[in-house]
Amino acid sequence: MGSLFRSEEMTLAQLFLQSEAAYACVSELGELGLVQFRDLNPDVNAFQRKFVNEVRRCDEMERKLRFLEKEIKKAGIPIVDTGENPDAPPPREMIDLEATFEKLENEMKEVNTNQEALKRNFLELTELKHILRKTQSFFEEETARVEDTQSLIHAEHLPDTQPMRLGFVAGVINRERLPMFERMLWRACRGNVFLRQTEIETPLEDPVTGDQVHKCVFIIFFQGDQLKSRVKKICEGFRATLYPCPETPAERREMAIGVMTRIEDLQTVLNQTQDHRHRVLVSAAKNIRVWFIKARKIKAIYHTLNLFNLDVTQKCLIAECWCPVADLERIQLALRRGTEHSGSSVPSILNRMTTKQSPPTYHKTNKFTSAFQALVDSYGVASYSEVNPGPFTIITFPFLFAVMFGDAGHGLIMALFGLWMVWREKQLMNQRKDDGTWSIFFGGRYIILLMGCFSIYTGFIYNDFFSKSLNIFGSSWHMANISDEDIKNNEMLELDPNVTAIYTPGSPYPFGLDPIWNMAENKITFLNSFKMKMSVTLGVIQMTFGICLSLSNYRFFKDPVSMFSVFIPQLLFLMCIFGYMVFIVFFKWIVYDASISYKAPSLLITMINMFLFKFPDSQDDYMYSGQKGFQIFLVLMAVACVPCMLFIKPFFEWRAHKSGKRTVRFGTVQMQVNGATEDTAVIMDQDEGEMPPRPPRGCQATRKRRSLI
Repeated sequence: MGSLFRSEEMTLAQLFLQSEAAYACVSELGELGLVQFRDLNPDVNAFQRKFVNEVRRCDEMERKLRFLEKEIKKAGIPIVDTGENPDAPPPREMIDLEATFEKLENEMKEVNTNQEALKRNFLELTELKHILRKTQSFFEEETARVEDTQSLIHAEHLPDTQPMRLGFVAGVINRERLPMFERMLWRACRGNVFLRQTEIETPLEDPVTGDQVHKCVFIIFFQGDQLKSRVKKICEGFRATLYPCPETPAERREMAIGVMTRIEDLQTVLNQTQDHRHRVLVSAAKNIRVWFIKARKIKAIYHTLNLFNLDVTQKCLIAECWCPVADLERIQLALRRGTEHSGSSVPSILNRMTTKQSPPTYHKTNKFTSAFQALVDSYGVASYSEVNPGPFTIITFPFLFAVMFGDAGHGLIMALFGLWMVWREKQLMNQRKDDGTWSIFFGGRYIILLMGCFSIYTGFIYNDFFSKSLNIFGSSWHMANISDEDIKNNEMLELDPNVTAIYTPGSPYPFGLDPIWNMAENKITFLNSFKMKMSVTLGVIQMTFGICLSLSNYRFFKDPVSMFSVFIPQLLFLMCIFGYMVFIVFFKWIVYDASISYKAPSLLITMINMFLFKFPDSQDDYMYSGQKGFQIFLVLMAVACVPCMLFIKPFFEWRAHKSGKRTVRFGTVQMQVNGATEDTAVIMDQDEGEMPPRPPRGCQATRKRRSLI
């Protein structure tokens, strides 16, 4: 199998970077996206690395940006996303970003605090306004009740005393707490209080959460200081807000006028505060996506720098990375650009290294193949230099989906939807909606397009268009010798394909299924049998193709043991059972035509009897001569393949382990390494016999033989 279907050839490289140029070089390599760095400090705690303070500063910047993003979304302001992908800013710009974010955060916190205080004052004044309006009727009713009955002070038993005046408290309570509040007052005060309440028609805004809250105004009449103290404690327990309410109507009227004036002034201040907050958030919404990208890139760079080693002079950073061999020149150019941007006079050095460790798997993808490769990787990533099934999935996955889906009408809708996403690819990519479901659909736009196209094809094969059949070419079945009386007198009519007047031999429906089957009583039975056999055939072909890909891997890695103990038994087992089943499906279709179809044996019974070694006594019940012996041979062959797959390869691996040798794969070379030696990585000469470039001046790299496994 050619290199087109295998992962890119990777090599381990060593980098020598000057401290002042390391940031810019890592930034350029990150934009290139072709390098995977190795951690040279695996035993060092994450909080003890050199650039941990810079990483913490980036975390703090991200926290401030998340706070701003939350406030922007809370205010309902759209976040502008132009699709811009800025480069990582230089380290000196990080200070300016921190100052900008700090200023915006402090300003937003101050505005939020002031706005919350203003809203709380506005809520209190609004509640007081409703109390002053609604308590007037309460006082009028209370005065009339006291004058008529004198029930609360028992004046009929004390004729020489003057009527006592009742005390009262007024306040506001949440509507859902009112029933329990009434019961508690009645039980705690033993019925010696008089409660009146009414609901505020318009809901009030909570100053903290911003939710709309329904509240009720209440006034409680009581007698004595003891009841007053008890009532206030109950109000405090139910989080009811008490407000001062004058006793005389004139004082209440005067207070109401003052409250209305203060509400108007406070509303003006609130509007100005809201406008200022809106302007600040709109300004931040224009740049917050770019700020997020910059902060995350800075953080990624410093996180990568924490993977590097410092030489003894603290002037040079040493790194090791995996990179594609075909892109080494691009990596060199990126290092050169980074060195130039940093203003360093000492160039960065990249040396290729030899190693016995297996490199990581890297597959080059584009916007068309990336979704298919991600689909394959979700099941498992192929080992280094193994055949990549991603290119084959571009055809097999949409086609097998279409075999299952099989409706031309619905497939047309799916294809049009995928075509629309592909056609407006750039505009939709720039919008970048945060909806996760939409991101999944847009990422798989090419998969959806191909699934729709293949579904249209299989839909015409099944003659299924929105669950209806299409009579495009005209049915091959006729009703020439069937009279109108037969049609009227019989609920069901059987069409015999052996009658030439009913079915013309050699002239089937040109493409797909004949539309007359849509009217047949046995439509479901016929179609289910047809689709099942076709699905089994395609599945066996798919599995056979996968096993053949494994043969390509075994040949590439020069692994004859796996070739003879895994590939051949797997292929034989598959062919002896499922391959034979596909064979008899086609054999039955070809041999048994309409004239002798009643003699055709059941495939299911044939396969069951094959494994149970039950065979018919009459020779006429066999599909072909020698069927009994051939099926016995296939079952015995399949059974013999099982121990071969289970025991042969483990035996050879156990023997190799016992002898102290193991197989190491690297690139296209397979080497035998003695178990007693250590795995080392050494610098490889650029040309045979030529010494590698020296590290930069002042960089005394005291490299030791490092284990890479």
